Amino acid sequence: MLRLDPLLATMVGDARYDERLPDDLTDAGREQKRQLALRTRAGLEAIPRTELRGEDVLTWAVLDDLTRTTLEEQPLDDRLMPLEQMNSLPVQFPVLGSGRGQHPFRTVADYEHFLARIRAFPAWVDVAIARTREGITQGITRPRPVVVRLLPQLEAQVVARPEDSTFWGPVTRMPESFSAADRQRLTAAYREAITGTVVPTYRRLADFVRGTVLPSARETTAIEALPDGPGRYAFMVRKQTTTRLEPHAIHQLGLDEVERIHGDIEALRLSERFDGTTSQFLESIAADPTGAVKSEQELVDGYVAIKARVLPHLPELFGRIPAADFEIRPVEKFREKAAASQYVPATPDGSRPGVFYANAGALGVRPVRPSESLFLHEALPGHHFQVALASENQALPRVRRFALYNAYVEGWALYAERLGPKLGLYQGVRQRVGRLRSELFRAVRLVVDTGLHHEGWSRDRALSYARTTMGRGAGIEQEIDRYLADPGQALGYKVGEIAIRRIREDAERRLGSAFDLRAFHDAVLESGPLPLDVLEEKMRSWTPPARSDRAQSPAPRGTPAGPSQGRAGVDRAQ
Repeated sequence: MLRLDPLLATMVGDARYDERLPDDLTDAGREQKRQLALRTRAGLEAIPRTELRGEDVLTWAVLDDLTRTTLEEQPLDDRLMPLEQMNSLPVQFPVLGSGRGQHPFRTVADYEHFLARIRAFPAWVDVAIARTREGITQGITRPRPVVVRLLPQLEAQVVARPEDSTFWGPVTRMPESFSAADRQRLTAAYREAITGTVVPTYRRLADFVRGTVLPSARETTAIEALPDGPGRYAFMVRKQTTTRLEPHAIHQLGLDEVERIHGDIEALRLSERFDGTTSQFLESIAADPTGAVKSEQELVDGYVAIKARVLPHLPELFGRIPAADFEIRPVEKFREKAAASQYVPATPDGSRPGVFYANAGALGVRPVRPSESLFLHEALPGHHFQVALASENQALPRVRRFALYNAYVEGWALYAERLGPKLGLYQGVRQRVGRLRSELFRAVRLVVDTGLHHEGWSRDRALSYARTTMGRGAGIEQEIDRYLADPGQALGYKVGEIAIRRIREDAERRLGSAFDLRAFHDAVLESGPLPLDVLEEKMRSWTPPARSDRAQSPAPRGTPAGPSQGRAGVDRAQ
């Protein structure tokens, strides 16, 4: 898997393929993935499943799901739409090569490896352009707002001087341990790579997007509007939720959740004696400048302060604490209008910390405050906690440690937002409203994603619904366009969180006074990401271990005063 996905290999700290870019757009690359899935399935069928025990049962289920999903995805040829504003390689490549991304820049070999990746980039772009042309011919294209958000990110890489490029970051941060000869040679090589390869390639790609892709972009929003649209969206819903829920059922679930959460917000509105509607109450909280920050650094410092409050409480809710730490940084300028706040994992060996990217793009547009619910989601005990615990668990096979199941990962992060009161947060009405608004946001996603792609909604209708439901505010258009770029992804949050809450409620009913919340959390996290049905099956028979058998909780790492918690330089989304 790592050989066929070298960026995943880099992310998990395996340097064997650090010179490569994915071969994900060619027929040969696609066939290799298909053959790997077929070979793995043949091996699974030879294993007497009824004889498996413990984690081996879960490993079989994960491999079965991964390979089945790969084969089901093959006919839905995403290669014909390789360019979008969120996760496509041209958008992620500058982050990877910034010197602060996932590609390591610790040794001379690391620098040489990324130069090789730069040399491979024009060939990837050539294929991407060819595939996009095929898609245009077949009527398989992106919606226009997606292309509009992509274009400025490409144009931002066309700079007049190498020193102005994001790719110059490794030169400015070159280790002092490098010899003078290596420093001189690598500086010259990066200068040439940027001027001779990076800038011309991005200019060519931007010209193509501006001149060919944008005029050909479709005015429809639904992925179901494509020639193979209904089957494509049905697959995406299954993949992103790991359930068999139908799109319309998810749409109704979202409407029900919106109504429930509005009731909670209404109760807060009444307790605060606010004279106005629920939407007006939300708008007034969002527009209140109290506690707003004025700079990226103040925003980062605010999240550092939240971290300091959460850390001491973690052992009260978890028996296992990850060893890895994380940094807090603003989202880079070139992508802050398209990328949401997000978490990027640490390497398992701890050589690179995780990163919580906070989007400061609304500074100067509306009041921006550090969000406690966002911190819980992206950092502790959300994404950083869950991802680090899984990757550090040497008892699991690597395919389990680094699995990515959207509904589990995002469901856990949304569930983690509910733990704020037990972690010393949500003490004021603004943060309590913020938590409810965050949950409401995810319920709205169920309605809007299925509305856009299955229920026949226009983009304007989706915008109107989101604004009416949540109150007006910056960022809603960016979110709607995110759903257009990545159909179904937004569904995993609420579907996963509801499943985890249901699993917990079942365990509480079944175990009564024997239920132990710390042990429950450890059990949910100990096996790494799982399809929701596999997680439910595991937890149905779970019982907490005797107290003497429980893992001792190490002291949480990462004191708030350390340099890694501050802004470390401007370099996949709550």
